[in-house]
Amino acid sequence: IQLREFGGGSVESGGSVTLSCTASELISSGYCMGWFRQGAGKERDGVAYRENDVPTTYADSVKGRFTISGDVAKGTLYLQMDKLTPEDTAIYYCAHVPKIPSATCDAVLYANWGRGTQVTVSS
Repeated sequence: IQLREFGGGSVESGGSVTLSCTASELISSGYCMGWFRQGAGKERDGVAYRENDVPTTYADSVKGRFTISGDVAKGTLYLQMDKLTPEDTAIYYCAHVPKIPSATCDAVLYANWGRGTQVTVSS
């Protein structure tokens, strides 16, 4: 499965951005999908996860501000980001992995990754 992110750009602090992720093929049931981000000089961190069309987990730093949604079965995932701050500046990636029954989506190793899209928030 090939993934591609869209929607990055520059925005002022307090603004909103919506990212989308499209997959090269339909995704069958039994999956984890997630949004990750990597700021300059930082490690890549998970932002939000979705398991079988149900939002599951958000990083504490984005709770109440970011919303993961989409029709994954049709190959589309979104990340609505509101009340952005300069600390949200990063390259954002979407990722996919078939669901492992014994594991949660925030604790698995993702197999398929997009190339990322830059989001820059100015103060």
